[in-house]
Amino acid sequence: MKYELLRRLCETAGVPGREERVRALVLKETKGLFDHTETDAMGSLICTRSATRKKRGEAPTRVLVAAHMDEIGFYVRHIDEQGFLWLNPAGGFDPRNLFSRRVLVVTDSADLEGVLNPGGKPIHISNEADRAKVPGTEEFFVDLGRSAAEVHKVAQIGDFVVMQEPFLETPLKVVSKAIDNRMAVFTAIEAVRRIAKSRSGHTCDLVVAFTTQEEVGLRGAQVAANAAGATIGIGLDVNLACDTPGIPETQRVTKQGLGVAIMVQDSSMISDIGLVRQACAIAKREGIPHQRAVLPRGGQDAGAIQRAGRGARCVAFGPGTRYIHTVTEMVHKADLTATIDLLAAMLCEL
Repeated sequence: MKYELLRRLCETAGVPGREERVRALVLKETKGLFDHTETDAMGSLICTRSATRKKRGEAPTRVLVAAHMDEIGFYVRHIDEQGFLWLNPAGGFDPRNLFSRRVLVVTDSADLEGVLNPGGKPIHISNEADRAKVPGTEEFFVDLGRSAAEVHKVAQIGDFVVMQEPFLETPLKVVSKAIDNRMAVFTAIEAVRRIAKSRSGHTCDLVVAFTTQEEVGLRGAQVAANAAGATIGIGLDVNLACDTPGIPETQRVTKQGLGVAIMVQDSSMISDIGLVRQACAIAKREGIPHQRAVLPRGGQDAGAIQRAGRGARCVAFGPGTRYIHTVTEMVHKADLTATIDLLAAMLCEL
C-alpha cells in the first residue's frame, strides 16, 4: 500500500473548527467517487453514493460512515507585549508531551513556524523543585523568533496552532501527528475506492461524513447524523494500543499487529452487538486479522450517530495506535490494511 495520501492528510493543518484545508484535500481526492458532495453548516463534508445493486424485496439500508478531519491543537488567546503567543487548547493534551516542540501558527496571511515551551527557568538555573513541576497547558507559549512589532502585525487572537512534525514511515509502522484521525479519512477514501472498482457493487445507500470538531465533543457528527437519517452507523477512529513498557497487560486495550480493533464499548457508546458479531464474522470469513476492544475512556463519532434523530445501530473500529494525542502517533501498517479491508467488506454486505 502507498501512504502518500496519508502523509499529505497528516501534514495538513486543521484543528476543530478550522478543518477547511483538510476538507479541500478530501474533495480533490474523492472526485468521481460519490454521486453528491456538500459541505454542511458545521463544515463537515457529506458525500453520498447510492446503492449500485438491489436486495431482493428490500429497500437499500442507509449507512453513515464517520471519519473526523480535525486534529488536536490550539487557538491563540493572547499576544503579549514581547510578542509571545499564549494559547487555549482545542482538544485534549497531556502537558508532559508539549515541551520544546516546533509548531505552525496559521494566520490569515501566512503560516509561521515557531517553538512551543512553558514559562519558567531552564535547567541551568532551576532547582529540583522547579524541574519536578509539570506545567499546565495554560503555561505554554509560542515564540515565533520575530520582533514584537512584527508579531503584532502578522498574528492575531484566534489564529490556530498545530504541531509541526514530519510524517515517518518505517518497515512496519507509520508515525505522525494527526494519525488521529486522518487515518480514518484515509481509510474511508481507500475503502470507497475499492468498492467503486468492485464488480459486485454494494446494496446500501452510503453516506460518508468527513466530520468536524470531534475532538471537542463529536459536534460535527451530531449534525451530520441528524441530516443523514441513517439506520446503521460506523465510526472510524484510532483505538489505544497501550502495549508498551510501563503499562500492565490488563490495560493495553489493543495490541499492535493483531489486526483491526472492533470496539465493543467506549465512554461515548456501546456498540450494537449484532453489528459487532457481523463485523467479526466478516473478518473471520475474509481472513482479516481482528481483535475486540473495550476503551474505558475516550469516544468517537459513532457515539453521536447512535443518538441522532430516531437513533441508529452503530459500531466503531480502527487500528490500535500507540502514543495517541502526541506527535508520535504510531500505527502498524498491517492493522491499517485490516481496517480498510473490513470497512470495504462490510459496506458490500450491509
